[in-house]
Amino acid sequence: MATLNCVNDSKQRVDVVLLAAPRGFCAGVEMAIKALAWMVRTFEPPVYCYHEIVHNQIVVQRFENVGVVFVDDIAEVPEGMPIMLSAHGSAPEVVSEARERGGCVIDAVCPLVTKVHHEVKTRAGKGYQIVYVGHEGHEEAVGTMAVAPGAIHRVESPREVDGLPDIEGPVAVLAQTTLSHREWSGVLDATRKRFPEVWEPGRSDLCFATTNRQSALMEIAPRCDAMVVIGSANSSNTKALSSLASEAGCPRVFRVNGADELPDDLSGIVGVTAGASAPEDLVREVIQRLDPENGVDEIHVTSEDEYFPPPRDLREMLSSSTQAEPAGEVTLDDRNIGASDVLESLAAQGSATGEAGGG
Repeated sequence: MATLNCVNDSKQRVDVVLLAAPRGFCAGVEMAIKALAWMVRTFEPPVYCYHEIVHNQIVVQRFENVGVVFVDDIAEVPEGMPIMLSAHGSAPEVVSEARERGGCVIDAVCPLVTKVHHEVKTRAGKGYQIVYVGHEGHEEAVGTMAVAPGAIHRVESPREVDGLPDIEGPVAVLAQTTLSHREWSGVLDATRKRFPEVWEPGRSDLCFATTNRQSALMEIAPRCDAMVVIGSANSSNTKALSSLASEAGCPRVFRVNGADELPDDLSGIVGVTAGASAPEDLVREVIQRLDPENGVDEIHVTSEDEYFPPPRDLREMLSSSTQAEPAGEVTLDDRNIGASDVLESLAAQGSATGEAGGG
């Protein structure tokens, strides 16, 4: 360590890293990644996945390296091939087309997204018009709106709520699960003002894990000279973390895919967190690159013990498949298997496959 501390003495150094907890993978991402890993283990490549399994560039690359093909149209999948549907949720017609086309179809939709789909279907069935707070083009929003396209109005801001047409009859308000509380609350207030009798779900649509990560970031961001948010540009919850860090007064905020994107002039107190789709090994690499002189102080705001089991279709397939492990050795209760560990194993497998192919 003495040698490391002598390198670049003329430059400012990072004093300490404040590490947010919770951070990284949420229960839905854990479930989806492990489910797709089971598919890779069970079937000969290629395995097809509708949309990115989760919004993280590194995760997607690791799966691509072991034979997963990501598509944006089910028609791109050859008939009879295994298909996984992403954690963000898919339109009903996409699910139907996949089941008609695929030899085996596993829907890895997050249960929290399923809850919103159910609310949309129920409210629309009762004659409600739905104000849906979500980002244009985001896979979750697209899939949710497709549940009842004639009864749903997507908005992102109070101004867009004010611009909605007059609605006769009952109105409900629902949300994309990965929104920040600040994105949600302003639009909710505007919706309540515009439609005083609006129906709201008894339990918030916002993902508890997204909320927890935002709370952890807000605990450290005001104390930091710079904040590093690990995650991909198309991750809604990652972008929300970056925005919140700036709003909290942190003077420098960087969203990075990995350690190689860090600026080389960071100094003082640096905060680190990760979006809900970012694996823990990226966090370790970022901290190693920052090399704080006085170590890492992990700041806990709450604990998470939520667990989503593998999708039912996957459990049924593995319990009856002769391609799985011998009877008695398959453990579908994978609560103690971390998705980050699974991904590191996939990375090693992908490297070995590449070396073998290159030889």
